[in-house]
Amino acid sequence: MKKILSYLIANLIFNTAIAGVLSMFDPNHRFWTNFIYSQCIGFSVMIVGATIFFRLKNSFKRWVIMCFSLPASVALGMTLAFALSGEGGWRSEYVIPTMVLGLFFGLIGSITFLLYERIEAEIKHRKLLKSESEKREIEAHLKLLQAQIEPHFLFNTLANVSSLIDSDPALAKKLLERLNDWLRVALARARSDHTTLGDELDMLENYLQILKIRFGERLHWNIAVADADRLRSFPPMLLQPLVENAVRHGIEPKIGGGVIDIRADSSAATLRIEVSDSGVGLIGDEVGGTGLANVRERLATLFGDASKLVLENKAGGGVSALMELPK
Repeated sequence: MKKILSYLIANLIFNTAIAGVLSMFDPNHRFWTNFIYSQCIGFSVMIVGATIFFRLKNSFKRWVIMCFSLPASVALGMTLAFALSGEGGWRSEYVIPTMVLGLFFGLIGSITFLLYERIEAEIKHRKLLKSESEKREIEAHLKLLQAQIEPHFLFNTLANVSSLIDSDPALAKKLLERLNDWLRVALARARSDHTTLGDELDMLENYLQILKIRFGERLHWNIAVADADRLRSFPPMLLQPLVENAVRHGIEPKIGGGVIDIRADSSAATLRIEVSDSGVGLIGDEVGGTGLANVRERLATLFGDASKLVLENKAGGGVSALMELPK
């Protein structure tokens, strides 16, 4: 609607300018008469031409049709101007000059319209290419960040397997079986753009079961997430670094281990997920390593300022990592 209105206003100004120029060079004709003729012919050319141009996409066909439609639309505009102004007619001596001027300015207006449309289409095409290029760059960046998160867990688990092979082969075998199950699911989901929060929690459950083999009774966990929230779309591999951070910096250094709690609640606009532990807590200005840095960067890339990740010590001991995402 705005585009059509802009065309109408531009046509009105263009026609008025023509009337003004003609009145300057031919004082014998009143401005008002020139104004009526200019508007009638100009809008006739615009309406007839635009109707044809919008229906045809082939440039050659447009020019061919315009050779016939332009004289017809000028003649239509002149007929309307005869009736509205009460001056002139098809037998008037000014018919041929008026027709020539109408064709001249009508051709200029049509060429201007076609050039503007082509330039606008080119600008839209370039914007689309730029948008697609930026989208591919963002997707590649996210995949890189996602790929950087996965090895942390794999390297730690393989190191545990290596240490258990001599001391407890049966436990090492069990750990490898768990890791194989985790990889089968994780590699399929981690390569997708989105999964659900429920899928992510199922992977975390498997991940914690693997850690349980190593930590034994030193590691316990609780997951409290409503079924409705489990169905929500969720970026893959976004929660595991929080849990891994809680185990590595909270539970592992603490004598006797501790508990990890994973909770989620939602409002009309926000999904809030908290991963807390009963470990040793933050030491000094510690804010996490590469895993958490990648999580923050992925959140910023995916959601901008609409998301956040906050780490803080709990009053009763341990650390709470609170993640907020827009729905």
